[in-house]
Amino acid sequence: MPMKDYYYKCFSCGARWSSDEIEDNDHYLCPKCAAMNEPHSPLIGCLRIHYDYENIKTQYAHGFFEKMIPGNIFQFPLLLPLKNKVQEVMKARMALPANSLYKISFDPNNTVFVLDDTHNPTYSYKDRASMLVLAKAIELGKDTICTASTGNAASSMSGLCAMIGMTSKIFVPKSIPHEKLTQIRMYGAEVEKIDGSYDDAYDISINESQKHGWYNRNTAYNPLTTEGKKSGAFDIFLQLNCHAPDKVFVPTGDGSIISGIYKGFYDLKQLDLIEKIPMLIAVQAEGSSGIIDYFESNEFLYKESSTIADSISVNAPRNLYMAVDAIRRTDGFGTKVSDDEILIAEKYLSQQHGYFVEPSAAAAWAGFIKYIKKSKEKDEKIVVLLTGSGLKDIKNAERALMMKEI
Repeated sequence: MPMKDYYYKCFSCGARWSSDEIEDNDHYLCPKCAAMNEPHSPLIGCLRIHYDYENIKTQYAHGFFEKMIPGNIFQFPLLLPLKNKVQEVMKARMALPANSLYKISFDPNNTVFVLDDTHNPTYSYKDRASMLVLAKAIELGKDTICTASTGNAASSMSGLCAMIGMTSKIFVPKSIPHEKLTQIRMYGAEVEKIDGSYDDAYDISINESQKHGWYNRNTAYNPLTTEGKKSGAFDIFLQLNCHAPDKVFVPTGDGSIISGIYKGFYDLKQLDLIEKIPMLIAVQAEGSSGIIDYFESNEFLYKESSTIADSISVNAPRNLYMAVDAIRRTDGFGTKVSDDEILIAEKYLSQQHGYFVEPSAAAAWAGFIKYIKKSKEKDEKIVVLLTGSGLKDIKNAERALMMKEI
């Protein structure tokens, strides 16, 4: 397979970097901007990967996509930042479910779908990013991958590493749910539990990876995470018969999933496969709303998060600027939901539709409910992302059962 034409572009300063300049030198952020970063702050210098879209148009027309099966992120080699045949190895080992977009009978005025990522290899959306990170680590000849996580990214990375015998080093906050910590350890990862927050674990993991030469999966820090998460947009597109929806509700913490969904639809638009990128709606817990607060005020204030939705609980959203840009460019908005609303949504999805999700995924549904109660729009196609299994947080599922409303 020929080397593909892609480059890295700094989201902060706009500088362009060749793949060799970034990858051969173990850069994750823009070399010009990286030194500007401070601990416990949104990242400056995040890199986004761009392709030779004009050339790809000649090979990836509608007919090409109409033949594709959802769930295999390695079937679009010209839209992947991989230079060799490692994607063929991954393609054979690590597919996601082919059917993940389901129509829900809920709103007579609009067509509502959920993208169900709870049946992925380690039961969360994070597998999309981890698969691509793992492929790049193999390509670069790395033998160890590390990451900081509230649980899902860590269990995802450690589980996929276990599949091929790669070593995984995991840094987690002390507040991690017991179920997620057990899952990580079952995969054989080397786990360091940090006496602090996710943000503390994040900064420590970067220092340790630089010290030991490990490949770092940290969300937003590693541009491959955003690139992997764009596959959710591709799967939505394929399962809507090669059309885009009107709105997508995204549970949002660090901002990497909403940035990835934007990037996927951006790629499709650059290829003239869709006319418009869907409106992206960031849903955050009231106790962890840094991205929405910045979206509304243009000012970032560091504050301790407090929510049952651990997967979207962050003090300093690392992909803040890219996420807010995705919301603004799609004329989207943000909505905050309370922990009670999250638990009600978790119980509702389970008992009325059979989707047992963790609190962060239920948050997206709670945000959608808030919107639909006020909306006068009709004939829209709306997608709600369900990003993690409820089995990852039994304690809060038990709390959801005690909620009176459904």
